[in-house]
Amino acid sequence: MSQVDLFTPMQVGSYQLRNRVLMAPMTRCRADAGGVPNAMMAEYYAQRASAGLIITECTQISPTGVSFPNTPGIHSPEQIAGWKRVTQAVHDKGGRIFLQIWHTGRASHPDAIPGGVQPVGPSAIAAKGTIYTSKGLQPYATPRALSVEEIHEIVGQFAQAAKNAIEAGFDGVELHGANGYLVDEFIRDGSNQRTDEYGGSVENRARFVVEVTQALIAAVGPERVGVRLSPSGTYNDMRDSNARATFGYVVKALGELKPAYLHITEGNEGDVRHGADSIPVSYFRPLFDGVLITNGGFTREKGDENLGAGNADAIAFGTSFLANPDLPQRLLVGAAQNTPDPNTFYASGPKGYIDYPALAD
Repeated sequence: MSQVDLFTPMQVGSYQLRNRVLMAPMTRCRADAGGVPNAMMAEYYAQRASAGLIITECTQISPTGVSFPNTPGIHSPEQIAGWKRVTQAVHDKGGRIFLQIWHTGRASHPDAIPGGVQPVGPSAIAAKGTIYTSKGLQPYATPRALSVEEIHEIVGQFAQAAKNAIEAGFDGVELHGANGYLVDEFIRDGSNQRTDEYGGSVENRARFVVEVTQALIAAVGPERVGVRLSPSGTYNDMRDSNARATFGYVVKALGELKPAYLHITEGNEGDVRHGADSIPVSYFRPLFDGVLITNGGFTREKGDENLGAGNADAIAFGTSFLANPDLPQRLLVGAAQNTPDPNTFYASGPKGYIDYPALAD
């Protein structure tokens, strides 16, 4: 066991982080019309600037890559200007912040996409279940399978989104390759049944995530690029016939690109109930020699145990950071934590967003 714990400083890319208590990306649906970040979002993230690194909510790279109402984008001048207020507010508090970028793929609905167009994916396979839209819950739509030319265009959109993020003042970007959205859909054989160079073998199914990561690194540098994966996740009806082999290959392939970090979400009880192979982050540690971040229901004790064992280099906290803007301090002194209110997770307005008290309040 090493002496590393949650409060040991660390290096990520070219950045020295004050601690290893990171803020995980969480959709909050508070953006203004047109996906423009606002002053309330700037306050929300600035309140949490004591995190070693903030990873923002997922942010669409194009108008057609959207899933939920009031999520932010990073493809228009207005969105870039809105995010500048956020990054400035975080930097003024001494924080570091990466923008998580996504394309939602089949996990969308025509009601969410401008012009009511059909969602896209690697194959024309609809996810089972329902999705929340402006008209309430509706069944997932069957996506249109992307052409190879369109795949290349989306790779370019990811690269441009990364450049826009740096223009907006972000310290880097995290590629959302998890939770059943487009990148994850290409990786897994439950959603990808293509027969061209982007489907079939694990090498082909991994091609998209590798090409997008290469494009991001070319656009902004490896020290500004992280990638998130959810090998055990079943959200959005995701499955794979051999997740350990699939994601073992993906992790090694990404490791060859030397990104700033890899962020792997561990499975939960719900994933296991839906048939997932719950793969611990320790499985991937020998396959990746860079900075490895994990998350998934961690406490201080569980976090310190994993860091001390060398299973991961940092821990990302989700709902506990949502309800506790000063989470690092609370973990450090063992203070009680505020209880998150699920009714306000995706609501509008400040309640349950910027009104959780800090210890000094």
